[in-house]
Amino acid sequence: MKKVLEDFKNGKITIDECENHIKANNILEFDGIVRFDSSRQLRTGFPEAIYAESKSYEDLLLIIKNYFKSQKENLIITKLSKKRFNKLSKDLKYLEDDGITFDYNIHGKTLVLRTKPKIEKPLAKIGIITAGTSDINVAEEAKVIIEEGGCSAVTSYDVGVAGIHRLFPEIASMIESDVKVLIVCAGMEGALPSVIAGLVDIPIIGIPTSVGYGVGEGGFVALNSMLQSCAPGIAVVNIDNGFGAAIYALTIIKAFL
Repeated sequence: MKKVLEDFKNGKITIDECENHIKANNILEFDGIVRFDSSRQLRTGFPEAIYAESKSYEDLLLIIKNYFKSQKENLIITKLSKKRFNKLSKDLKYLEDDGITFDYNIHGKTLVLRTKPKIEKPLAKIGIITAGTSDINVAEEAKVIIEEGGCSAVTSYDVGVAGIHRLFPEIASMIESDVKVLIVCAGMEGALPSVIAGLVDIPIIGIPTSVGYGVGEGGFVALNSMLQSCAPGIAVVNIDNGFGAAIYALTIIKAFL
């Protein structure tokens, strides 16, 4: 971009040519299968992320290889199985020669290909609560994203309404530690965000999880329950969307910095 602007300043290119060059540099196209937003970090303050689950292994490998030919920012891969991570870590081992490290969260199925260290001084604290242990994988995905976004995650797992006495001391502890936003993951009937919204005065982001059976199978009962909550102050993301919940929490934090 600097070279393009210098060429325009020196009269080597027109204003229209300058605009076209900048637009072209914002989008990286790899073999016709992906158009990569190379300016996302500058525009949003958050690194690019790749959803791995529905991509072929060959396409995923191609995207990562091409990304690091032109980018020096961290890259996040979400919904990445342990089997695929093991294969990627072998096929991309050469990246370690360039100082790129592999930081894989096995519970959250999230990989950070790291060119830069984590932010040492967090912007704020964000709480993550799960109703059950079966919701932890979604919570851990959110945790990775929160930490990559420059905040610290305070977690409390398995404190759902089936044993609601477990919840109250955890909520008190989080409020005392000054968390600014709460992410609440729940499957089955999805009641936990509503309960917590009646106890606190900070924003709550509900994540319905696909934990359930019978009428609750797939997480749709939990989703509808959270959307229908009579407790104010709850935003709801899609089923199992730890990534989206974390991004929204970070957006709330950064809006007030």
